[in-house]
Amino acid sequence: MTRVVILDYGSGNLRSAERAVRRAGADVEVTSDPHAALNADGLVVPGVGAFSACIAGLREVGGDKIVGKRLAGGRPVLGICVGMQILFERGVEHGDEAEGLGEWPGVVDGLHADVLPHMGWNTVRAPEDSVLFAGLDADTRFYFVHSYAARTWELESGLTGQAPKVTWAHHGEDFVAAVENGALCATQFHPEKSGDAGAQVLRNWLGTLS
Repeated sequence: MTRVVILDYGSGNLRSAERAVRRAGADVEVTSDPHAALNADGLVVPGVGAFSACIAGLREVGGDKIVGKRLAGGRPVLGICVGMQILFERGVEHGDEAEGLGEWPGVVDGLHADVLPHMGWNTVRAPEDSVLFAGLDADTRFYFVHSYAARTWELESGLTGQAPKVTWAHHGEDFVAAVENGALCATQFHPEKSGDAGAQVLRNWLGTLS
């Protein structure tokens, strides 16, 4: 059975993510143990709250090095919500700027919308060749909870030398809802809170691990 580690660095809906990934068909462990995280078939990096707090917590357990080593070896990583945001170069919240992992260029900052946070169900615009969203209709909705996002995409050539597949959503303005970049994937929405649609996304991701 596919082995997945949910990285425990003090942030994220760890047990919800654990249950969702297990239901999707994987053997799941929640841990901060570097050996387990490095050697699992897949690593999930969740995250909720402030960008700066998440990146600080991740670095405290060596998660930045774990993610870097996995990607250097082509080992799959899935970021969720703020776990996606910290993959970018920088995050800016209330004037507080923090350095991210820098796997992707760009800045995560405040959405320009009349209602914040963006909380609830929303559709996304996925590329036709998306693997994460395979089998899902264009009107499928996913659950979002956030006030900050990557509002532009700057990387033309990804980890495999090919252009990453970028999925967009709209709340006040367009923002990046998901990315598929070789071994590195991420979603701004919460698949673990998105019912059958989120379960399909997780199954699709697990299908890339074998």
